[in-house]
Amino acid sequence: MKEEIKRIKNLLEKLSNAHGISGYEGSVRAIIKKEIESYVDEVKIDTFGNLIAIKKGKSPSVMIAAHMDEIGLMAKYVDDEGFVRFAKVGGWFDQTLLNQRVLLHTKKGVVAGVIGSKPVHVMETEEKKKAIEAKDMFIDVGASSKDDAIAMGVEPGVPASIDQRLVGLANDTVTGKAFDNRAGGAVLITAMQRIAGTNLKPTVIGVFTVQEEVGLKGAKTSAFGLNPDVAIAIDTCIPGDHPGIKKTDSAIQLGQGPVITVMDAGGRGIITHPKVLEWLRETAKAKGIPYQMDVTERGTTDASAISLTREGIPSGVISVATRYIHTPVEVLSLKDLEKAAELVVEAIKSVGGYF
Repeated sequence: MKEEIKRIKNLLEKLSNAHGISGYEGSVRAIIKKEIESYVDEVKIDTFGNLIAIKKGKSPSVMIAAHMDEIGLMAKYVDDEGFVRFAKVGGWFDQTLLNQRVLLHTKKGVVAGVIGSKPVHVMETEEKKKAIEAKDMFIDVGASSKDDAIAMGVEPGVPASIDQRLVGLANDTVTGKAFDNRAGGAVLITAMQRIAGTNLKPTVIGVFTVQEEVGLKGAKTSAFGLNPDVAIAIDTCIPGDHPGIKKTDSAIQLGQGPVITVMDAGGRGIITHPKVLEWLRETAKAKGIPYQMDVTERGTTDASAISLTREGIPSGVISVATRYIHTPVEVLSLKDLEKAAELVVEAIKSVGGYF
C-alpha cells in the first residue's frame, strides 16, 4: 500500500504543480499524454482539446471523464503604471485571491506577479469592515509602466494561474492547488495504467476534458462524439469534517474512502442513473472498498453534461473528498485517492454485469 500511495502522490504532484486554467490546458495535457500513452491502444486530442485515451475492447463502452482545467484569471487591462486588472475564470471566492502569487503565461514566457490592493493602513474605518472584492485588486508584476509590462508580454488576454506547489501534511494528507480536478486526473491515469495488459471485455475510454469549470464544455463535446454506453465522471467533493461546516451540509469525511454521488446541485445537476448507482455501490461492497454516499444541493460535474448527451447516457460520479475546494490550499487524503482508483478499476471489471 505504501508504494501505491507514493506513486499516486508523485502523479498528483506533477499534475497539481502544472498550470492550465480553463481554455489553456495544454501543459497539463502534455503531462497526461506522457503518463498514459504507453498503457492504452490509442491516444487522440479532439477538436475542442479533450485528450481521449482508448483501451480497445467490445461492448459495453465505458467513458471515464476527469477534467484537466483549473480556475484562474485573465488579464483584461494594463494601466499606465503597469498594474494589471484581471477577470476571474471560473468560480473564485474573492477573498482567497488577495495577496496570492500568480504566474502570467505570456507568449514571451512566464511572468511572476502578486495580487495586491489598497493597503489597510490607508483605509478608512468603514473600508476596513468590508471584504475586498476582485474588482478592486490588481496584479503587480514589477513593471514601471504600461509599456514596460507590454514589453514583458503582459497584455489583455494573457491567462494567469496561482503560483502554489503541493506539500505533504500529516497522516497521508497533502495540500496544493487545483486538486479540483487534478485529483480526478491522477485517479483516471492510475486506473488506466492498472488495466493495461489485462484481458477486459469492455472498451474503456478515458477522457481528460477541458473547460469543465466554465460550463462542462469538454464533456459535452466529447460525449457527443464518443456516444458511450455508460459513463463515470471523477471529480472532487466537499467534506463536512472541519470547522465552519455542519454535518447536515455534508457528512463526507477525509480518509473514509471514495464518494459515490446520488444527486448533486439539488437535482439540477445529476440524479445518478439507478443502474449506475447499483453498479458502483455493489462493486465497492463486493471488493471491500470503503465508500461514502453524497447528496448535495450545490455544485455539479462533467457527469451532468454527459448524461444529457444525445438521447441520454447513464452516468454517475466517483469523487475524492477535498477540503477548501477552489482555493490555492486544497487538502485531500492520498488513501482516498488510492481507493478511488481501485474502485474505478473494479467498476470497469464488473461493468458487463450491469450494462
